[in-house]
Amino acid sequence: MRDQAIETYLNELAAKVPAPGGGAAGALHAAQAAALVAMVARYSTGPKYADHEETVARITEQADALHEQALQLAADDAAAFGAVTDAYKLPKDTSEAKAARSAAIADALLGAARPAEATITCAADVVALAEKLLPIGNRNVITDIGAAAEAARAAAATARLNIEINLSGIKDPDARTGLLRSAALVDALADRTDEITATVRKEITR
Repeated sequence: MRDQAIETYLNELAAKVPAPGGGAAGALHAAQAAALVAMVARYSTGPKYADHEETVARITEQADALHEQALQLAADDAAAFGAVTDAYKLPKDTSEAKAARSAAIADALLGAARPAEATITCAADVVALAEKLLPIGNRNVITDIGAAAEAARAAAATARLNIEINLSGIKDPDARTGLLRSAALVDALADRTDEITATVRKEITR
């Protein structure tokens, strides 16, 4: 996915194939969010921003790393969904085969939920960077901070759906608890995004 043209990726997303799907799309929302934060940070350098030089440099570095992480999560999601598909194809003609198939499906569903869980964390990290950059960033590109926050919100909300759809087949109680805890972070992230967007809109309309 990393090396595909956008049109190729979108055609695959639109095709009747198991992956890429919503999970990969969510991770790519996070990648775009991180890239937007990095762009605003790079526009926030020079003498005018000297007082915040170190902070902006850290934000740039961290946003670039999150961008790369999110791209990997998109690929991980596609691979994990393939494992789920393979697990459902396992034989179930004997009681032993049925048990093995059920265990494989449960493991695959947990594996499919992991990239979504990491996408929520990644999105939250992007929002945190947007919050740091908002008061000090270049005002000419302030709307891109809002766009980054909204893209991160979409990433997290999409990832939560992917966690929830897989939960019914995950048997490990500790894993379920951890996934539910991650999913519960999304509402607070959305509230923080609302604040960023409201601040941006207030500034550009005054």
